Amino acid sequence: MAKRVYQAWKGNNRFLLHGRLIFGPDARSLFVTVSLIVVPVVIFCIFVARHLLHKFPAYNAGYAVLVVVIVFTIHVLLMLLMTSVRDPGIVPRALHPPEEDFNYDTSARNDFGGRHTPSLTFPRIKEVTVNGMTVKVKYCDTCMIYRPPRCSHCSICNNCVERFDHHCPWVGQCIGQRNYRYFFLFVSSSTLLCIYVFAMSALYIKFLMDEDYPTVWKAMKQSPASVVLMIYCFVSLWFVGGLTGFHLYLIGTNQTTYENFRYRADNRVSAYDRGCLNNFAEVLCTKIKPSQNSFRAYVQEESARPHPVNRPRNVEEEPASSPRVKVEDDHDIGGDLLKISGRRNYEEVDVEMGSRDSNELHGVLSESEFMKSEVKSSSRGRRSGSWDLTPAVIAASSSVTEVEIPIQNTLQQ
Repeated sequence: MAKRVYQAWKGNNRFLLHGRLIFGPDARSLFVTVSLIVVPVVIFCIFVARHLLHKFPAYNAGYAVLVVVIVFTIHVLLMLLMTSVRDPGIVPRALHPPEEDFNYDTSARNDFGGRHTPSLTFPRIKEVTVNGMTVKVKYCDTCMIYRPPRCSHCSICNNCVERFDHHCPWVGQCIGQRNYRYFFLFVSSSTLLCIYVFAMSALYIKFLMDEDYPTVWKAMKQSPASVVLMIYCFVSLWFVGGLTGFHLYLIGTNQTTYENFRYRADNRVSAYDRGCLNNFAEVLCTKIKPSQNSFRAYVQEESARPHPVNRPRNVEEEPASSPRVKVEDDHDIGGDLLKISGRRNYEEVDVEMGSRDSNELHGVLSESEFMKSEVKSSSRGRRSGSWDLTPAVIAASSSVTEVEIPIQNTLQQ
């Protein structure tokens, strides 16, 4: 039965719902991230927001505190899932290296005779033009493709990803061209959610101080959940808030995290910077490219590849006096010549020669071995595939022909 693409996938990804959802190999960390979001929000709703429902009597505005935090949390979780379950921009692997880029390297010399022996090679780096600037693209040995510009191979997922930013363990997925927007919205929304919970918890402490608990210490003892939430949000802001600010800088300069850390010391001009506003519009407003992979499609069997055409190559002429290197098929050609010479006089063989003694038989076999050695030596002097047989070879071959069948009769007797 034919397999689907997600069943024969060579990367380290994990799939759910028969290939409809794709995760990274560390997808279990997603449960930790969800719990870090949901648990504080539940505590806030039970111990803080519930007491703020009637603190704003006009238009029952206190209910908005609870509604906002729930909607905000749903939005953050949705952005998290959109980041984690979609194809980040994986470039499909090739079935074999790009044959159109093969070339023969004739600079190498053979160890035997010093002849030029062409070897099959292809360039590891190619140059392409992006926005009028030259950019180098590298060949990926794992995926057997030349990576597009801004593409890199993720060692965790074992895939080449377009506009590779980084692999995020908190979302269990690579961050690339097709999910970077959702990742940024997830991080920035988490920052706003932390600020909101921190502010509402502090506001509830203020209301307690205005009522029956005049000091901060007494108000904090009355609502320890508010204190815990404020500390948790303050610590979280150092991470998600700092990450949001860093990615705002990357979007404004049209960089990726990988490019920023890798080429920071080069101080070279980016070929992708189109200005701050255009960079933000490119990341947040442009249409997301469709996936290059159909994970639920059936695997297509590789069609038979045509045999490569032998390209002509020049071999240096050698002087007649210099010894030629013996080719590997000398033994086969020599054996064929013996068979051909044996067929010519096959009918003239005397079947009565079976009475020869073993000494004569030994001498004839010695002549046969001598003939074979003469054939091998004569093959070393051939030019462009032609063979020159010496008189000794011809005489020895006729001797072997005369005794071939009598020897077989003698052995049978």
